Amino acid sequence: MDDLDALEAQSIFILREAFNKFEPLGLLWSLGKDSCVMIWLAKKAFLGRMPFPAIHLDTGLEFPEAYAFRDRYSKEWDLDLIADDCPPLEEVDPSLPPDSRLAARKSLGLQQAIDRYGYKALITGIRRDEQATRAKERVFSPRGVDNSWDFREQPPEFWDQYNTDFPPGTHVRVHPLLHWTEVDIWRYIERENIPMVPLYYAKNGERYRSLGEMGITLPIKSNATTIAQIITELDETKDPERAGRTMDHESEDSFERLRTTGYL
Repeated sequence: MDDLDALEAQSIFILREAFNKFEPLGLLWSLGKDSCVMIWLAKKAFLGRMPFPAIHLDTGLEFPEAYAFRDRYSKEWDLDLIADDCPPLEEVDPSLPPDSRLAARKSLGLQQAIDRYGYKALITGIRRDEQATRAKERVFSPRGVDNSWDFREQPPEFWDQYNTDFPPGTHVRVHPLLHWTEVDIWRYIERENIPMVPLYYAKNGERYRSLGEMGITLPIKSNATTIAQIITELDETKDPERAGRTMDHESEDSFERLRTTGYL
């Protein structure tokens, strides 16, 4: 078993454990590389079909290529797709910086989905290496009744022993990719030949390393048109993965404020 096999096996175990413990359960599909890998793993975990819905929190501001990808692969992957609109900007906390405020529409959309469908747990595609605040997460991470996250009060997870027993009313986020790195994701995409939104591949000297909404997501300079070239590029760069996410640069605590109130 190589390292990708070990990561795959661990993630499949987490997905099956979540399915066994929580009902109803959903998977958050951002249309980005991590959540697409997560859907691929879920299909492997459950004999070819994901047995819970894929939830796209739609702000109406995804790139056209991302919407085209969603419409095609939700059918090809036989997904039970939920794509409800997020609440308008007027309902977002006005004290947030402008771009963070725009991104926070997804936090409201997430709470709306939990209230509407009654999810006890939601599977997300976050990774520890992606952002410093996310490094504080657990694989099975409890949330408050208001969807808040207290990073100071997380259950211990020693030697990959996961706690799945929480008090009634607790909402849980499940993170099957928490131990993966960005390079792991691309190596797995290459090995499994997983389709991706084409914006990840360079065109006219630019590509997107992290996909978010139009207007608050910027491309990086790149000539990487293949996965092998992307991996080489990642091995050589010192720039953070979310360098193109404008909200990450607004204030020192803007991302942590978003995360504590439910942002992915």
